[in-house]
Amino acid sequence: MSNQQHQSKSPCILVTGALGQIGTELTRALRDIYGKECVVATDIRHPDAGLLAEGPYYRLDILQKRDLEKIVEAHQVTQIYHLVAMLSATGEMNPLAGWDLNMISLLNVLEVARNYRLNKVFWPSSIAVFGPGAPKINCPQYGVIDPVTAYGISKSAGEQWCMYYRDHYALDVRSLRYPGLISHMALPGGGTTDFAVSIFHEALANGHYKCFLSADTRLPMMYMPDAIRATLQLMTADRSRLTVNGAYNISGLSFTPSELAEAISVHLPGFKIIYQPDSRQRIADSWPRTIDDEQARRDWSWQPVHNLPAIASDMILHLQARYR
Repeated sequence: MSNQQHQSKSPCILVTGALGQIGTELTRALRDIYGKECVVATDIRHPDAGLLAEGPYYRLDILQKRDLEKIVEAHQVTQIYHLVAMLSATGEMNPLAGWDLNMISLLNVLEVARNYRLNKVFWPSSIAVFGPGAPKINCPQYGVIDPVTAYGISKSAGEQWCMYYRDHYALDVRSLRYPGLISHMALPGGGTTDFAVSIFHEALANGHYKCFLSADTRLPMMYMPDAIRATLQLMTADRSRLTVNGAYNISGLSFTPSELAEAISVHLPGFKIIYQPDSRQRIADSWPRTIDDEQARRDWSWQPVHNLPAIASDMILHLQARYR
């Protein structure tokens, strides 16, 4: 299909990793905007009944480039949201597998987007690109990039590849450095910030939680509705307004496990938490505590909405029925 044909038709969006933490909610948000048939969901797993009934779905091994091409051809895809990744804590258990999944999949998507002249690609980066040399407070857009995890290394390299395809092939690739994400729709996916999701499930199921980080470990976090809104705002922003050639810093809020536990205790007064830091503590200690996202606020009017009390209230409201 020619570039002119792609530009002239309405968007057809392909989402990889649609059953993951971000994909679960982003796929539905995109279908609400563009229509169910215009958003093709893919994942290596069997779909849940809801996602399968809501629009087209394919089981896809993203490492098989030709299978990706077949879907792009069949649906005349114009944009890809590439969300497949092995996250930080899981990646440390098998770093080479994490590298292969994260990097080969991204290069497959970039090559398909280039060869089929797609309009846009979205790829999520992470605060994991920052390491011990980056400022811990208000880490700037161009802070030191010195990741300590295989996941962070893959995200740092991925940012460079996205910029390469943008500079050499004029491919419109857009990216956000997500902080830790909190969602009631998807279970934890193996990230260092997953305590902020697991704690709600354990609080409602058992009334207590054993935290793998220390009580005072402050990390940048974001509620999933804010993350989805930021993604959609970036992808619909006028390209001429975007001054960051790589991935944008975005910030929601920062809190510690003890602060989150206090917010939960407002709703569940008997809730108890104990702290038993493990190997994930070293990862958390390498990351910034707060993020400076001035460029995102200036370029496309980014502004988070949810604070910690609102997140705790909404998470418990949505999860309570599951554990009654």
